[in-house]
Amino acid sequence: MRAKILLVIMLLTTVCAVAQEDLSRLNTYGASRNNKYRDIKNECIGTWMFQVTYAHHWPGADTKVLYNHNNSVGGGVYYKTGKNWLFGFNGNFISGNSVKISREDLFGEILDVNGEIITGDGIYGSYALFERGAHFQLCAGKVFAFKKPNPNSGIFIKGGLGYLFNRLRTEFGSYASPPPALNGDYLYGYDRKRGGFAYSGEIGYLFLSSTRVLNFSVSFEFTQAHTAPQRDWDFHLMQGDNGKYLDRYYGIRFAIYIPTYKRAPADYYYY
Repeated sequence: MRAKILLVIMLLTTVCAVAQEDLSRLNTYGASRNNKYRDIKNECIGTWMFQVTYAHHWPGADTKVLYNHNNSVGGGVYYKTGKNWLFGFNGNFISGNSVKISREDLFGEILDVNGEIITGDGIYGSYALFERGAHFQLCAGKVFAFKKPNPNSGIFIKGGLGYLFNRLRTEFGSYASPPPALNGDYLYGYDRKRGGFAYSGEIGYLFLSSTRVLNFSVSFEFTQAHTAPQRDWDFHLMQGDNGKYLDRYYGIRFAIYIPTYKRAPADYYYY
């Protein structure tokens, strides 16, 4: 799974580099017509920024009953104003390889006397459990800039409102058919899917390069969601789950940005 995540990050970074080059060409053409070069080194500018982001999270509250740490990969689009206010939208997909719930708590009624699951082929089957989910939100924040490297970089705080869901994913070995009790829609009765209103807070450092070579942020974030079950039936309870849950995540987030402004040309040229 780590190899897949690294591959995704490398692909996203490559896409960012290509997109930044294309945007630079477009902005060069627009700047030659409108003369709208921006001097990011000496002025606080307004610009749209496309974001690619990765985070590692640890669970809290009711989330840690089912799940361990997870990874989050996603992206967003932001507008930074000329007064360093941030407004935007982002979406992130949650993926975890480690869960805390035991097979007895999850599949108790369909396990045999040896604690195993019989597949549709009548043999013992291997399976793995994962965390899956997503988080979408609208965000607003403020950058508190330093004199260096430019008035567009500095400590930022940001808050968000949106929707979050998580669930258990069961994957069976490819060599055997799934057990009848876990086939088709029956599997939904075991995935513990829940979702609801979420809010988040984030504090970190935003760096916008004076040369547009590298633009990134590193931050600590906190997310909390007031969730409810999304399935009509829970086979563990043998009835619908009417409970209310508090899903909580803490994590470190790293993001790369592609700004759309065109930087001002150098004051001097040497030949």
